Amino acid sequence: MLAAERGAAANTLAAYRRDLEGAEAMLGDLAGADAAALTRLGDAWADLAPASLARKCSALRQFFGFLVDEGVRSDDPSPGLPRPRTRRPLPRLLSHGEVDALLRRAEDEAAGNSPEGLRMLALLELLYGSGLRATELVSLPLGAVPRDAPFLTVTGKGGQQRLVPVSTRAVRALSRWVAVRPAKLSGAGARFLFPSRGAQGHLTRVRLFQLLRELALRAGLAPEKVSPHVLRHAFATHLLEGGADLRVLQTLLGHADIATTQIYTHVDSARLIALVNARHPLGPGSGGDGGHGETLQNCRPDSLAESPPRD
Repeated sequence: MLAAERGAAANTLAAYRRDLEGAEAMLGDLAGADAAALTRLGDAWADLAPASLARKCSALRQFFGFLVDEGVRSDDPSPGLPRPRTRRPLPRLLSHGEVDALLRRAEDEAAGNSPEGLRMLALLELLYGSGLRATELVSLPLGAVPRDAPFLTVTGKGGQQRLVPVSTRAVRALSRWVAVRPAKLSGAGARFLFPSRGAQGHLTRVRLFQLLRELALRAGLAPEKVSPHVLRHAFATHLLEGGADLRVLQTLLGHADIATTQIYTHVDSARLIALVNARHPLGPGSGGDGGHGETLQNCRPDSLAESPPRD
C-alpha cells in the first residue's frame, strides 16, 4: 500500500519493514495484538530516543489503520501505544570556512586527475552546490549530466522529480569526472554516474558517508561534523543567508511541506535581528531610545515543536 498508493521511497519502505518486523519479533502475531500487548511493547521501548520511539509508534499506528481499512480487523488497538512529544533538532551546521576547507582539500586531491580525487570533488560539489540528498546523488543516472542546460533532473522521495540547478563549478567537476569515469562497464553499473561493483550498481550511501568523513579528516575538520545531510543543511543555510526565498528553497530541496524548510530560518536569526534593530521605529538604529531594540540581541529562536519527519 505504501509503495502503490503513497509512492513511498525505498528507504521509507525499508524503515517501516524493520519497525514492523521488530515489533512482531517481540509480540508474535502483530496483526492480532491487542491494546494491552501494545502497551507492553511501548514499555519495552521506553529507553529509546523520543524520535525513534515516535517513528516506531507511527509505523504501528499506520499498520493497524491499514488493517481496519482493509477489514482485516474491526478494532484499532494503537491507542495503547505511547505518544512521545518530539522536538525537531536544529540542523548541524558547517561554517563557510569549514566548507571552504573541504572544497580546497578536494580540489587539491583532484589536481592530479586521479579518478578517486575527481569523483570526490564531483560528489562534494553536488552535495553542497545543489543540496541533493545522499540517495538522490549516488543513484544519479549517467544521462543526468547536464549538457545544454545547467540542470539535473532528480528523482526524490516518493518518486517525485524536480529540476535542480547545477553551478558552473559543479559542471566543471562533473565534466572532469565523466572524462575519467570507467567507460567499459557491464551490468547495472553502466547506467549510473557514480558506478560501483556492488549489487546496486552505484556508490552506496554508506560509502559516500565514509568518503566524506575521510575527506574531512584530511582537511583538518572533525569527521563527526561532516555527512551528506550536513552538507545539504549547509547548502540551505548559506542560500538563506544570501537572501534566497523560502519557497524557492523548498523547491530546490524537494520538500513536500514548507514547514520542513522553515527549520532553516533559525540560522538567519542574526541578520533578522540586525534588520529589526536597524529598521524598526523603536530600534537603536532608528533614532529612538533603542530600549526595545536592544532586547532583541538576546533573543534566540526556539526549535520547532512537533514537526514532520526528518527530510
